[in-house]
Amino acid sequence: MFLNKIKIFLLISICLIFFLFTYDNVKSEEIKIISGIAKVTDGDTIRINKKRIRLMGIDAPEKKQMCKKTWLAISFISFQKDYPCGQISTNKLKRKINNKSVICNYTDKDQYQRYIAECFIDKTNINAWMVRNGQAVAYKKYSKKFVAQENIAKKEKSGLWSGTFEMPWDWRKNN
Repeated sequence: MFLNKIKIFLLISICLIFFLFTYDNVKSEEIKIISGIAKVTDGDTIRINKKRIRLMGIDAPEKKQMCKKTWLAISFISFQKDYPCGQISTNKLKRKINNKSVICNYTDKDQYQRYIAECFIDKTNINAWMVRNGQAVAYKKYSKKFVAQENIAKKEKSGLWSGTFEMPWDWRKNN
């Protein structure tokens, strides 16, 4: 009888210790919501109620980033011109959001204390929409979720994929 009580006590103790060590992990994966009228900072960052939100799994060109697009092709010769792809990406997101209510689901913050989130207007996933329309690329270093949208944009030569560009993470590193 005494040994059974010790076994039960040990079992309960082990369960409690396991719960205490794993509780933080469970709590950090809990999905939280930020919603309201969004203001666009750039092609992958918005602000809702003074909270900065980084769109999860995507990377858009920086505001000052330039890309190249063919403006004239004759036989085997083509002429390219620079265009402000970072500003265009920002403007496309502004037009998409256009003072509508946005709902963002987040689980974490990044090193700059921005919420990392997947955001929606009605049922439209804004992150996926930006990649699908070639205004951002899938940020595969952090998530593979939007690779299919990127492949469609590449195939259709949408947005960035209609010309040549430096990946946003490389542009940031070099500038």
